[in-house]
Amino acid sequence: MNYNYKSDLNRNIFRGYDIRGVYPSELDCDTAYTVGLGFGSHIKRLGYNKCVVGHDNRLSSPSLYEALITGIKETGVDIITLGLCTTPMYYFACIKLGIPSGVMVTASHNPKDDNGFKFAFDESGNCKGQEIQDFLEELIRGDFLSGEGYIDSYDIFNDYKLEFLKGLKFGKRRVKVVVDPANGACSSFCRSIYEQFPIDLIIINEENDGTFPNHHPDPCIEDNLRQLKEKVLEVGADVGISFDGDGDRLGVVSNTAKFIPTDIYMIIIIRDIIDKVSNKKFLYDVKCSKSLSDEIEKLGGEGICYRTGNSYTKAKVREEDLPFGGELSGHVYFRDRWKGFDSGMYAGLRLLEILSKTSKSVEELLEGINHYYSTEELKFKSLDNIKFTVIDNIKKLLDEKGYKYNDIDGLRVDFDDGWALVRCSNTGPNITARFEAKSEERLNELKEEFLSYIEKYNK
Repeated sequence: MNYNYKSDLNRNIFRGYDIRGVYPSELDCDTAYTVGLGFGSHIKRLGYNKCVVGHDNRLSSPSLYEALITGIKETGVDIITLGLCTTPMYYFACIKLGIPSGVMVTASHNPKDDNGFKFAFDESGNCKGQEIQDFLEELIRGDFLSGEGYIDSYDIFNDYKLEFLKGLKFGKRRVKVVVDPANGACSSFCRSIYEQFPIDLIIINEENDGTFPNHHPDPCIEDNLRQLKEKVLEVGADVGISFDGDGDRLGVVSNTAKFIPTDIYMIIIIRDIIDKVSNKKFLYDVKCSKSLSDEIEKLGGEGICYRTGNSYTKAKVREEDLPFGGELSGHVYFRDRWKGFDSGMYAGLRLLEILSKTSKSVEELLEGINHYYSTEELKFKSLDNIKFTVIDNIKKLLDEKGYKYNDIDGLRVDFDDGWALVRCSNTGPNITARFEAKSEERLNELKEEFLSYIEKYNK
């Protein structure tokens, strides 16, 4: 198939962590081909001549994948193709093959009509922030190299499957788990991986279907876990686990069908590993509950509050040589017995491993934590060309009021009895907010105050 270089790219699809937009109105095969030309040229100039490319199970992914590969090949860069895989499988392939440069065709947890590219030029990891904007300018200039690369395929799954067996050791308790891959990319792989372990496994929404017919593939929004909750109660499971569209994020519900947010899941993990690791520093993002930072302090550890975005948090965990870290959106990074990349399936198995060595339920493993009243992450539509101005205007207002805030990622305003967070989404045209307080009354006060600021400026 013939593709054309596209100079009039939609700038709005070049976001904070990746390239992502609606197919085909914002992102089409000519866009993918152009990205391929730019990507191949860029890594070749850096001294690399090979890259790894994979794709998720969205309906548009195979077409975009072929166009992307065509563009890369025409720059003279050789390509190891993975075909259909999860994003964690793509990460593992790059590590296994010793090839740091690569592209994953995916829109992660976005709606079915979206697609995009997560990409890395070198060992520094996924491109983010200014790197992506600089890459956009390269694409627009169109100064591409030419050559004739070759394409070789690699079936990563067997090696990836065996990787799970290297560090996991289950106890005597046989845990009953319901797994919901949400018809995403994990649907093709999770049964084979989970059946390696001594668990009682029930899987729902296992059909590989990139239209995500049963629910939206974001496991950190509680409403998307209704089927999982129902099945956990129906079969009397010990826990329920769900993954997002490309498999790098995790969602959890307890045996009573209570939603366990990722920051609370992280408490279970840190309680388990803190006495087994020498570095007792753990990273979390600005959206995480004070319950988590309180617990790290109680355990004698040190918390590092950092900006949101898996490209940022994963890189920071690696740079600081931390044993574990994560963020509210479901990305978690194990570096004690795993290679540091985010895998929903692995994160789920770590929880099952802990449960297999105790008679306690998930909720009993959380006894003694400090409780706060909090909201979910709230999203408000805001055009990409005005959302940052909204945050700037709110910042000026906070300065006038004398409020103290952390502006590493949006505005996290801390009070003695709670906190408020307002920030720009880097994955879509949204402003996001989250609130937490010691009392429900104070929570409502914070929410009312800061939502009024968003409403005032988001016009």
